[in-house]
Amino acid sequence: MTRAAFFVLTALADRPRHGYGILREVEELSAGEVRLRVGTLYGVLDRLTADGLIVLDREEVRQGRLRRYYRLTEEGVTALDAEAERMAAGAGAAKRRIAEGRGAAAPARPAAEGPAGLEPPAAPGFAGGCA
Repeated sequence: MTRAAFFVLTALADRPRHGYGILREVEELSAGEVRLRVGTLYGVLDRLTADGLIVLDREEVRQGRLRRYYRLTEEGVTALDAEAERMAAGAGAAKRRIAEGRGAAAPARPAAEGPAGLEPPAAPGFAGGCA
């Protein structure tokens, strides 16, 4: 699922919306990171409709202009929920790997070691020491 489709479905999750309302909601939900153009939005709406994830809810004429309202279908709710779960699992895996990497990236130095880059003198009986 594309990022645009995810945010359009999310925008429609709580109630039907018309095109301009979807544009505003997507921008708000994505904290301004996703700004759809009208042509892109209607392309996404056409694909989601063809896939059975949304349907035309109703049409209204406001100030001489036709507004089409779209809503999620049950299949759309299921698809959005599955995508949200997939994304959450991926984010969780990334967070775990980051934490593991941070833990392995800076191993603690042994107390006997001197300043960074300098090794303590060799102890007798070890390579480089007296036998």
